[in-house]
Amino acid sequence: MMDFITHCWKNAWAELRRSGLGVLGAWLLVASAAWGQTSVAELTELRAERRDAALYLSAQLKLELGAVVEDALVKGLAVHFVAESEVMRDRWYWYDRKLGTATRYYRLVFQPLTRRWRLNVSNEPISGAGLAGSISQNFETLPEALDVIRRQSGWKVAEMADIDPDERQYIAYRFRLDMSQLPRPFQIAAGNQAEWNLLVTRQLRLTADMVR
Repeated sequence: MMDFITHCWKNAWAELRRSGLGVLGAWLLVASAAWGQTSVAELTELRAERRDAALYLSAQLKLELGAVVEDALVKGLAVHFVAESEVMRDRWYWYDRKLGTATRYYRLVFQPLTRRWRLNVSNEPISGAGLAGSISQNFETLPEALDVIRRQSGWKVAEMADIDPDERQYIAYRFRLDMSQLPRPFQIAAGNQAEWNLLVTRQLRLTADMVR
């Protein structure tokens, strides 16, 4: 088992060097084991309410990035987060029926020339070349940028025409750090590290007061 783990780390190291991310990748491999401060993601509030002809969701997160993730950001790595919600109806005889779905994508990056933090928010996946369709904001500090991600309000998740107040329905919420958006060497090196594996899931049962 030890030989297998050593072999995997050697492969990750070699790929980091080939990709031109050797310095940052080497830092990640060493610092992640040395630093005790870990990332935290907890859901402190989740509520839904009807506004006119639609159902809206609000979520409040406790989100703190560990020293490893924060330092990777400062060294130029863009970090992506995804918030997802699905409105579902119970069905005892089959899989629950999906009534609505909504997703928010966040891309956080540090700009060394201006010493500012840029956050892009979009309803579509964000890539380095596809920022045009997103809302961009600049912040002086990292906590200011994270506050926008922590407070997810006014989020339309379903049309009321699709909601039946006499049925049993719920919202399935999920928030995560999107590891698939990291460079491939980082996915290999960080895949099993708690600092990078941020995930929050919760279900919210819809009551009659929310949907009538």
